[in-house]
Amino acid sequence: YKGEGILPGSPRDVWECIKPVAGGLRTKWDQNVKDFEVVEAISDTVSICRTTTPSACMRIISPREFVDVVVMKQYEDGTMLSAATNVEHPLCPPQPNFVRGFNYPCGCFCIPVPGEPDRTELLTFFQTDLGGYLPQTVVDSFFPSSISGFYSNLTKAVKALKA
Repeated sequence: YKGEGILPGSPRDVWECIKPVAGGLRTKWDQNVKDFEVVEAISDTVSICRTTTPSACMRIISPREFVDVVVMKQYEDGTMLSAATNVEHPLCPPQPNFVRGFNYPCGCFCIPVPGEPDRTELLTFFQTDLGGYLPQTVVDSFFPSSISGFYSNLTKAVKALKA
C-alpha cells in the first residue's frame, strides 16, 4: 500500500512525530502503534526494533508484534527516510498474547516542499503480512482506513507540536 499527502508542518516537525525511536511521539498519536522499543542499536542510524499494535476491527484483528531492522537517513535536500523490513533477533522471541506479523520492505519519506518551509510531502509504503488466520477481506478493508487514519492523526499531531 502507498500513501501520499502534504502535511501542514516542516519536515523536521513531521519527522519528530514519525521517527522510529524509543520514547518517540508515534505511540502517542498513531492508533496502530501501542509500543515501540529498540531491541538493539547497531549504529546511530540502524537498529533492531519491536513494534506492538493493539487489537483492531472490533477485535477481529488481535494484537500484533513486528520485529524489524530499521534504517534512518537524511539526504542533502532535507528529505528524511525511515525504512524497515522484517528480521529475526535472538533477544526478541515471539511473545505470548501477540501474533507475529511480518513487514516486507516499507518506509516513510518526509520530503520538503520547495518554497514552502511549513509544508511536507509524506510518502509512505506499507507491505505487511499481519500473520495469523485472517480472511483477506478483513485485511483488505483494514489497510485503506488505517492509512487514512495515519495521515489524519499525524496531521493533528504535527499541528499540536507546532502549537
